[in-house]
Amino acid sequence: MTSGVTQGRSRTIDAGPYEVRISAGLSSEFASIISTVARAHCYAVITDDQVGPLHGGALMGELSKQGRASLHVMPAGEAHKNRDTWARLTDELLDVGCGRDTTVVALGGGVVGDLAGFVAATFMRGVPFVQCPTSLLAMIDASVGGKTGVDTAVGKNLVGAFHNPTVVLADVELLTTLPVEHRRAGLAEAIKHGVIADAGHFAELSEALPALVAGDPTATLDAVARSVEIKCSVVKADAQEHGLRKTLNFGHTIGHAIEHVSGYALLHGECVAIGMVLEARLAERLGIADEGTADRIQRILTRAQLPVARPESLGAEEVVAATRLDKKARSGTAEYALPVRIGEMANAESGWSIAVADAAVLEVLA
Repeated sequence: MTSGVTQGRSRTIDAGPYEVRISAGLSSEFASIISTVARAHCYAVITDDQVGPLHGGALMGELSKQGRASLHVMPAGEAHKNRDTWARLTDELLDVGCGRDTTVVALGGGVVGDLAGFVAATFMRGVPFVQCPTSLLAMIDASVGGKTGVDTAVGKNLVGAFHNPTVVLADVELLTTLPVEHRRAGLAEAIKHGVIADAGHFAELSEALPALVAGDPTATLDAVARSVEIKCSVVKADAQEHGLRKTLNFGHTIGHAIEHVSGYALLHGECVAIGMVLEARLAERLGIADEGTADRIQRILTRAQLPVARPESLGAEEVVAATRLDKKARSGTAEYALPVRIGEMANAESGWSIAVADAAVLEVLA
């Protein structure tokens, strides 16, 4: 567990090279914090066309008092997290005169954070950036860990870079504007953290599920803070994903494949929910997981009203073929992070991932 500082209903979590600050109402302080920890001549705020109208104006108004600020808007959705959008945003920064004395600010969900981070990682060979996540999934997972990137026609997140934010600023009150289906989808990543590292967190999420779906700020802050602690402890131990960090991929090998094959018709968290159930069933079939592990995961996801089975419109063989294109595949074989039971992952001695034959994966997909 990483160190955390509780101040009233605020939490500050040590992520190693940066801090994650979580509280209700923090957005009123975004500009002053950014100008203190990531002081710049230019502030380039990257957001999307859903979050921008809700929260972009207030941030731009305050940042403009700290220096020159520009707003850059991308279309919402995973389908736009690509090299074309990256190129357009990079050109926009050049057009408005941004230079090496620029801080990029990501204001949005996981798609915005991934893409804005990649812009920051590559612009002028790397400039500082700040994560201001506005979705539950981004607060719990996507904004933390330093992974940035874009998708390609072949697969998800295949072009990118490790580039840590200067700070992550999460205001749980912003989630009141989040559609309920996005809150549900964000919970999938929190449940994943419970499965891979903390059975107690898994139980607490199950108990608090109605409040979390409703967006209760207190329950949400606690869930976000514990999930961030878990992810930070893993990332600090293995920043470049050579070992322990692979456990964070639980549910993602099949999940990313379903997301890609569906043309991103499903939310990322929905795909991860399906992936967790199927990968847990795979672990049981292989004799790795305790019997009943997949059922426990399925029950909590079903209560959160998340999907738990492969959509019938997606062919099992097509999904398996997509897993082989995953960035975690080696020698054409997909590797999986698999649980032993809730709170414990398998294969610590051999790098935390397991190569699994396509035939076994097809059995659970069928």
